[in-house]
Amino acid sequence: MITLYGWGPMFDCPSPSPYVMKADIQLQMLGVSFDRAIADLEAVSKHKAPYVMDGDVLIQDSNFIRAHFEKKLHKSLDAGLTDEQRAASWALERMAEGHLVTIMAMERWLKDDNFYKGPVHFFDGMPEPALSEMTAGLREGMAGTHYATGMGRHTEAERMQLAEWDLQAIAVQLARKPYLFGDKPTVADASVAAVLISCATEFFDTPLTDLVRGHTNLVAYMDRMKATYFARNLWPVGEMA
Repeated sequence: MITLYGWGPMFDCPSPSPYVMKADIQLQMLGVSFDRAIADLEAVSKHKAPYVMDGDVLIQDSNFIRAHFEKKLHKSLDAGLTDEQRAASWALERMAEGHLVTIMAMERWLKDDNFYKGPVHFFDGMPEPALSEMTAGLREGMAGTHYATGMGRHTEAERMQLAEWDLQAIAVQLARKPYLFGDKPTVADASVAAVLISCATEFFDTPLTDLVRGHTNLVAYMDRMKATYFARNLWPVGEMA
């Protein structure tokens, strides 16, 4: 039995986590038959989702989930790509997950209105004053981390300029193609589409939404990916905290 652990629809997205969306898409691409269950972050060593149980084997992180099933099934999600395309594919994944996601997370977690509309509900059920103390410390730690890595030193306008340069690169790569590298989705589509969907949600008050939606080919691309992989919700309803 194979089970993907994460979360289902939230914030007008198929999942609040682009990494859970990515893993869900990649498992579907590989033709894996799997169940979905709500993650328990205290039950796994990395305290992150997604993670997968393949029988008694635990696989943590979307990249290692992909690698595990590619090896097990003797399939590759970048089959048919040239070496140059594989290199570009990996670079697009890393840009989306390492750069755009950071900007998106800051918009969700460090802006008060967005935080109390969205991420605070991960901790529904926690009583006061523990909730306020915990979330204040968590957000302070996140702000410190982003400052230390550099992104937190930029103004919002500067962060949005960085995001727009990323989005322009993705839009140019996509051009008029259905998917990033042609007529069929490959590995980068799972990652990039998941991040774009997360950035484009209109649930939050952020200029990032309009930046993504300003690229008509990216809007059509997101709609195409959602229709293919998230036409209906298969996640159970469960507690987030």
